[in-house]
Amino acid sequence: MGWGFHTFRTRFVPPIPAAIRDDFTLLRARRVETQTPMMYLMLLATTPTAAWAGAADLHWGIKYGMPALLAVLCVLGLIENWLARGRRMSLRRAQLIVKKAASVSGWVGVMCSSWAVLNWFASPVENHSSFAMIIAMGSLATAYCLSAIRFAAILNLVIGVVPISMLMLASGRPAQVGAAMSLLLGTAILVRFILQGHAMLVDLLQLQHQTRDLAHTDPLTGLANRRALDERIAALLAKGAGKGADAPGFKLALLDLNGFKPVNDVHGHAIGDKLLCAIADRLRETIGDDGLVARQGGDEFAVLIPPHSPLRDAPLAERILIALARPHAIDDVPLQVGASIGVAQWPEDGADADALFEFADRALYQVKAETRAETQPQVPSLAASA
Repeated sequence: MGWGFHTFRTRFVPPIPAAIRDDFTLLRARRVETQTPMMYLMLLATTPTAAWAGAADLHWGIKYGMPALLAVLCVLGLIENWLARGRRMSLRRAQLIVKKAASVSGWVGVMCSSWAVLNWFASPVENHSSFAMIIAMGSLATAYCLSAIRFAAILNLVIGVVPISMLMLASGRPAQVGAAMSLLLGTAILVRFILQGHAMLVDLLQLQHQTRDLAHTDPLTGLANRRALDERIAALLAKGAGKGADAPGFKLALLDLNGFKPVNDVHGHAIGDKLLCAIADRLRETIGDDGLVARQGGDEFAVLIPPHSPLRDAPLAERILIALARPHAIDDVPLQVGASIGVAQWPEDGADADALFEFADRALYQVKAETRAETQPQVPSLAASA
């Protein structure tokens, strides 16, 4: 039975993929923030007619008090929404908006549904349909405005429509039974609309996520590309700028492979591409989750070691050279390449990205020049250079 419920829930209410969960929360919060003023205005407009239509024999606290309380809540909601306009939408704020909207709308739905049911029992039979109309229109409009929050929208429909519909069905009067069936059918259609809209949002965000990944990924090796590297450095610089001299530094290493061109010339570009992928895997394995490995193009790579990484104070160039020293078996052909590496550290070696790249580039080509001076031209099976 548990397995069946889980299957049913996964089929009709699928969970949000983890990769887009934060983006989905932000999108829902923005939509709720945009649509809730419409919901408040709509509910505020119905409160005078609801109070007027209330049963004459009903206690004044229910006849007038509940619509008045709803009006006060709507005014407060409009004021809060107006004051929050223009504020930055952080993930924490988005989570609070979604949670608060779901909670408040649920309690408002309970209050409105209770008001309609109490009026139903206290009113003449000929007035019953008016309460069903008031609560139905309020619930349907509220659900539409909250459609970005799937759970809150469907909960409001259930709370608002189901009780009054059951009373209409139980009345036995053909007109009320027919109206109840139409109301339930309309509710089911709206639920379907909400679920489809939710699925479309998920698909859209997944497509955006995939597009963003493609834009930041090297198609051959699967590493980050230069754009992703630049954005990560810009984020670290922006974060460090707010802390001034107390900000922890980070390292940038540029790698230029030694001996890669002869591999392409002798074995062909297909083998060369496989070698680049093998080197990328080796670098990714060496750096792990403690840094970012990027391919800049051709046989050039970069490694970014962020603050607080265990590798920040390690001899980065030596670590990479040791990892690349082992030969690579590509299609049963042992191939070995080395690398020249230049390392720059922020803020000592440059205050911005351009200065860091320039410093690391100069250090790299100094190493290359020293390597050329120390070695004699020979068969291109080259040892790594520091």
